[in-house]
Amino acid sequence: FYAIATAPDRLPAVIGIDRVDGRVEVLAGGEQTLGEAQLSRPEPLGFDSGQGERAHGFFYPPRQAEVRGPADERPPLLVFMHGGPTSACYPQFDPRIQFWTQRGFAVLDLNYRGSSGYGRAYRQRLRGEWGRIEVEDACAAVAHLAAAGRIDGARAFIRGGSAGGYSALLALAEGRTFRGGASLYGVSDPLALRRVTHKFEADYLDWLIGDPDLDAARYRQRTPLQRLDDIEAPLIFFQGGRDAVVVPAQTCSMVDALRQRGREVEVHLYPDEGHGFRQAANLAHALEAEYGFYRRLL
Repeated sequence: FYAIATAPDRLPAVIGIDRVDGRVEVLAGGEQTLGEAQLSRPEPLGFDSGQGERAHGFFYPPRQAEVRGPADERPPLLVFMHGGPTSACYPQFDPRIQFWTQRGFAVLDLNYRGSSGYGRAYRQRLRGEWGRIEVEDACAAVAHLAAAGRIDGARAFIRGGSAGGYSALLALAEGRTFRGGASLYGVSDPLALRRVTHKFEADYLDWLIGDPDLDAARYRQRTPLQRLDDIEAPLIFFQGGRDAVVVPAQTCSMVDALRQRGREVEVHLYPDEGHGFRQAANLAHALEAEYGFYRRLL
């Protein structure tokens, strides 16, 4: 048998499994790019969502052998919101997460209620609740980790791409849990997305939020573009110029409206990128820009 396998401490590998004796051979990949002293390993996390239910994720503590912060200081936290939105994150080596833990941040890769991998009932919790339930879980996770002394609850940030960017924007509109955040080609207007989405996801938003006519009030409450007065924390946006899913106009509308309200906003447009960045130079630039943005807010 042949498979692509992942692990928490190395790059993905193509493996061959002997069907007779079970012997495993690594055919390609699988390199370990970080030593143990620099590698942050995922810790499974379960916590009370605040609604009598459990939510899950993977916690990565800061890890840099050559750098030590003050003994009495807790690290800042960066919450990753996955896309999908009924997708999931996994305990596998992710260079982006290691980028942050190398720089003194703790990271929570959140599998909010509605994510895959925890049973059908767990995934079904997102039905009609997208834009609310995952925001509750993100805020509850910060409170849980702060109470456990793992992070500095006053220095929490949130980020996400696409559907995850949508959730990050709404999390910043709900309360003051997060000091700032990042939206990478994030949805700011779900109704606009519904009008242009492809056939495979036709009516997906009806399942996630509701009927646009019957549940119009719900859509207004869960549309970041209509919650601008509630967003006070600084934001950084990243957008591909050729994005046909979340078109650049969505991000530009958010940025312009927030600036008109005097909010602190930074935006980076990559003309040759689509929905999800692919070019190494742009990926590196986006990470460094996001890091610099948070550093100014610490």
